[in-house]
Amino acid sequence: MKRKKRCAWCENDPLYEKYHDEEWGTPCYDDDKLFEMLVLESFQAGLSWRIILNKRKNFRKAFHNFNIKKIARYGSSDVQRLLNDAGIVRNRLKILAAINNAQKFLEVQKEHGSFSKYIWQFAPKRSPKRRSLKDLPAKTAESDALAKDLKEKGFKFLGSTVCYAHMQATGMVNDHMKGCFKF
Repeated sequence: MKRKKRCAWCENDPLYEKYHDEEWGTPCYDDDKLFEMLVLESFQAGLSWRIILNKRKNFRKAFHNFNIKKIARYGSSDVQRLLNDAGIVRNRLKILAAINNAQKFLEVQKEHGSFSKYIWQFAPKRSPKRRSLKDLPAKTAESDALAKDLKEKGFKFLGSTVCYAHMQATGMVNDHMKGCFKF
């Protein structure tokens, strides 16, 4: 049986292949899913995505299935609970950022009707055709603009590189390689 041709970054790793095939680069307009990916991407900063994917189930449990309204109301006991949870990345600044970002996310929803309407305005008009991994940038003018706007709105831990990873993950930009079945 012939194997599917995928982007080189995920081949021969079942966890990455599943993520690639079912999620990565698929346009997402669901606010709950966009929030989950925003939190996970912010926790990934400085770490490998494999670490986050391996802990994703634990993150969902620890963060009440990424219930934005609940997280926005987290207090000091929740912060301590999360810091004691070995199943997630235990970084106080990232935990505090997740709570802050939930609050800011709700403000953006109120202002724009949905977070999706807001964030998709930063998507490039056309995605460049990537031939190999060396063609993938760490950030773009669009991710720079998104990061700047999020910072002005009070979001934390969402620099341009993290924003670009979020844009890739949620399909705002199509960075599947030429030859990949999702290209």
